[in-house]
Amino acid sequence: MESRRILVIAGSDSSGGAGLEADQKVIAAHGCYAMTATTALTAQNTLGVYGIHPVPTGFLKKQLDACFDDIGVDVVKTGMLTSAATIELVARTLEERAVKRVVVDPVMVATTGAVLMPPEAVADYCRLARQAYILTPNLPELKLLLGIGEDDPIKTVADLERLARQACDQLGSTWVLAKGGHIPFRNDYTMASTNEDREIIVNVLAGPDGQLLRILSPYQDSKNTHGTGCSLASAIASNLAKGLEVKDAAQMACHYVEAAIRHAPNLGKGHGPLGHFHSFLSLPFSRGHFLDYVLQRPDVAALWHRYTQHPFLEALGAGTLPRASFQGYLIQDYLYLTQFARTAALAAYKSKNMDDIINATSMVNGVAHEMELHIKFCAEFGVTVKDMEKSEEKIASIAYSRYLLDVGQSEDWFGLQVALTPCILGYGAAARALHQRHAATKDDTHPYWKWVENYTNDEYAVVAQNTKGKLFPHNMQMEE
Repeated sequence: MESRRILVIAGSDSSGGAGLEADQKVIAAHGCYAMTATTALTAQNTLGVYGIHPVPTGFLKKQLDACFDDIGVDVVKTGMLTSAATIELVARTLEERAVKRVVVDPVMVATTGAVLMPPEAVADYCRLARQAYILTPNLPELKLLLGIGEDDPIKTVADLERLARQACDQLGSTWVLAKGGHIPFRNDYTMASTNEDREIIVNVLAGPDGQLLRILSPYQDSKNTHGTGCSLASAIASNLAKGLEVKDAAQMACHYVEAAIRHAPNLGKGHGPLGHFHSFLSLPFSRGHFLDYVLQRPDVAALWHRYTQHPFLEALGAGTLPRASFQGYLIQDYLYLTQFARTAALAAYKSKNMDDIINATSMVNGVAHEMELHIKFCAEFGVTVKDMEKSEEKIASIAYSRYLLDVGQSEDWFGLQVALTPCILGYGAAARALHQRHAATKDDTHPYWKWVENYTNDEYAVVAQNTKGKLFPHNMQMEE
């Protein structure tokens, strides 16, 4: 997998809905790696910004160099830059580092109306805007950068397109995404005049040679819009880092933010944060530990305890199990292994690739090898193959083995593997438990200790581990 390294140069939001905190959530949600260079600390929440503490440019430079010199950077995304000196430093660093993919979000005014950049710093944005592969201003920011006053109102989408083209020509950015979140439109692309008229949001992407793309989203009457600009720009940066062309990167980012608003957690008393992880399935276990989670569930733990610490097993481990009982178990186990081998053969039939076919075939061969050892072991207890084959299969063995065969015939490959797993893992778990409890006290006269060792040795451990790894790999993708 490509590294997809994104450096975010922006301010911190103490409430977590915008700024660096939102950026990192978005980048993580897109499967990319986020680094940060903090330009300012803010005291803010969903109601407003209560204080801004700029980071000295000397320290900011150290943060930038630390990221570039070690991990490296594929895409840079800038946000709140706070001062002319900060803007100049960032622009100079990007020039020196020859960064080709720069997403510039000209954060000047917060959703709450708070001014995040001194007016005298606006002019310095021109140098940075020229370096932007894509500039992402909202309408107030776009007008501010172009020096346009309120005497040039936006009435239609065509007006927004005109400003986007003008920004490309005047500011020098390769692409400009003029965000229309502040001006909902009707479906006929005229500006909505009432709340009831608000039907669509139109973002306009303007690029080289007069290219234009309208990106439409349904209007959502939501107060949860804190950090939409930061999130959109970081989503674009992530998509660019993943190799998408700019039009696809912008369109997918707009769709991401639309869904994030729709699935917002509805926090705070003002403009709430987005639901940045709307497309993620939250797992109740860490990857690679699914079985640990299952076996610790209250509705499973008691059953598993009875299964792996049955009185029969405890007597076997202690060496006190009557010989006749053990002989009966050996016969039933032989008959069960025959059915288990048939089921494993069905797994080969249901496999879709050679690796799974080979694994299933190996399991059948492994059962055959186990049965050879089983026959030798049985002989030590006076039980012959003829005795086992003419014996009647008990109802418990029939119930479980025919269940496996039924799953093998009616379910898919994965369902069959899940059905087989308790047996493979259960034998090992039961034997390990017996070994831990009785290894220190058993003596050379223990009649059944060889059985315990058969399921605690390295060879069986490999079988059990392969079963777990095949079904529940550490990198398993969980999807809804």
